[in-house]
Amino acid sequence: MARILYGVWNEEITDNRDKWFVEIEELKEFDQADEFDPGNPVKAFLGARGFFVFDKNTNILDAAYQYAATAARESCGKCTPCRVGTEVIASKLDALSRGEIGTEAIDEILTLAEHVESTSLCGLGQTSTEPLIAMLRYFREEFEAGIGRHDQTGGQAYTDYVTAPCIEQCPSRVDIPRYIEYVKDSKFNFSIGVILKKYPMAATCGRVCVRFCEAACRRSRVDEPVGIKVLKRFVADKERYVTDQWFNQDLISEKKGDFLKVAVIGAGPAGISAAYHLLLKGYSVDVYESLNEPGGMAGVGIPKYRLPKDEILNKEVSIIESLGGRIHYGRKMGKDFSLDDLIGQGYKAVFIGVGAHKGKKLKVAGEDDSLQGYISGVKFLLYINQHVLNEQNGEFPVKLGKKLLVMGGGNVAMDCARSALRMGVKEVHVAYRRAEEQMPADVEEIHAAKKEGIHFHFLSQPVRVIAEQARVTGIEFVEMELGEMDSSGRRGVSPRPGSEFIIDADTAVVAIGQEVDRTFLNENDGMELDHWQCLKTDEHLATTRKGVFAGGDCVLGPATLIQAMAQGEKAARSIDEYLTYGRPRFDSDRRMSEIVGCVSRHVDDDVIQPVKNQYRVHVEELEPEKRKEIFAEVEKTITAEEAAREAERCLRCYRIYSVITGH
Repeated sequence: MARILYGVWNEEITDNRDKWFVEIEELKEFDQADEFDPGNPVKAFLGARGFFVFDKNTNILDAAYQYAATAARESCGKCTPCRVGTEVIASKLDALSRGEIGTEAIDEILTLAEHVESTSLCGLGQTSTEPLIAMLRYFREEFEAGIGRHDQTGGQAYTDYVTAPCIEQCPSRVDIPRYIEYVKDSKFNFSIGVILKKYPMAATCGRVCVRFCEAACRRSRVDEPVGIKVLKRFVADKERYVTDQWFNQDLISEKKGDFLKVAVIGAGPAGISAAYHLLLKGYSVDVYESLNEPGGMAGVGIPKYRLPKDEILNKEVSIIESLGGRIHYGRKMGKDFSLDDLIGQGYKAVFIGVGAHKGKKLKVAGEDDSLQGYISGVKFLLYINQHVLNEQNGEFPVKLGKKLLVMGGGNVAMDCARSALRMGVKEVHVAYRRAEEQMPADVEEIHAAKKEGIHFHFLSQPVRVIAEQARVTGIEFVEMELGEMDSSGRRGVSPRPGSEFIIDADTAVVAIGQEVDRTFLNENDGMELDHWQCLKTDEHLATTRKGVFAGGDCVLGPATLIQAMAQGEKAARSIDEYLTYGRPRFDSDRRMSEIVGCVSRHVDDDVIQPVKNQYRVHVEELEPEKRKEIFAEVEKTITAEEAAREAERCLRCYRIYSVITGH
């Protein structure tokens, strides 16, 4: 446990200066040998709710000055208390540290800090003076000990970290409040620029992201979370053609040359993200894709009514070729080439971003892949994609009939069910083994499916496939009962004896999950698998074979688009460091995020400023009766006026965290 010398957090005072250390559960992340990185001890931690000191030689006056200087730098400048107050506080703390002013200025600094806290208009300003206030109220003598000691202790090793709840929950750590702020100011190209720093598929993500960020939005404590996804889509669509101006080879300031070329396996979200960041760093990149089109599961799995391919997905993937990358379609690793082949061709590093394109089986009585009308969700969506892209020319590979049953509760299941309606199926049913609130699918997708007339059967577990004359005719189910919470906090389910029932169907689609087809590997590749049968990687996404990195589905298991893109970016950074320094380096932001993640679970950090109720923007959609017959995009882009109103709802919940370390 963390051993705290003294400090204040959430107005709770800890003082062990004359006592044995007390272990504090709230900061257990600091218990990693009490180090920030190997050999570098944590001496103090400052955050939005106070501070802690771990080393008696820490100069907390200097720590407060550096924290105030960060606040002044991060201030948006839109309100006087934060814009001016943080600058004045930082200046006075610097003067105190240098001995240019004395203790008579401390009360003035405290009054100013309290004024900034109570009158600033956003979360950053309101919390930016909390550590200083706590020091001056409860540990003034320790604070005063730093006066005039700048030459001896000033300039302590300091790492700051500015974040927000939405940023912490975003796998790609997009600076969400910043791009929303630019929407407020009608600086739409600046806004899209913030997003494009992280990944090229902005309009794609603005349509299909599962919105981890919105689940963390503090605005939900007032009314509803900010429409972060719809704002992303708005700026991506508004600035759709800016990529034509920005992304070309002139954007790359320093090219590494062909002698430092990298191979990327898979043109899905993980591979495209990795290639994008590697190209921007100047590397020569070749992408090898087994399919004949880009996007991975985003391309062949997400229906056109959610994600138009030509005008959105394919255009964003084309950024790779605009930057000088090459995409080789119809080239599958393990079949058309091996890992050794790539190394032999002079690739200095390889990133594997193979997706989960193989559907899982029910493993029940009567299951037979050769049955007519029995198909996996992944294959069904692939057929749908091919059929729609071909403008429905030719006969559909599966005779769907009048009644179709989908088994599963994720987004793939929802996509299958809603696509079946658009293919002319008269009656579509979805069966899921748990309760509705436990469904992993996006809530918006479930609501949309219900509006379109899809029938749901919850707490229904398939137990037998029924067939006649080599064709499926239905599925036998058993009713499930909710049980006690398991270790993950999820209620278990168990079958109710004697509750079996049958749902007749002309077509049965199994969409209970996906897995990676591991035929791309061979025994000579030298890469180990973990207990989930995914590629084993370290914290830098390096596999057990030197120079080979991996990310996305083949490491995480079936992942979301935003998770896959985040892994691609992380791997690109690791590959760059590997090729530059011989190994990936310590990531201070990742370490700070770990610490903040622990601390934030214990933060009483409600919305501070008075906020008027203003519910989120309503996104216009095609009417259910019309849209369920066509594959036209269902949701519309919001207007500039709606975007401005929605952006105003953001509370700008930035928080500053920092550590003082030994070096």
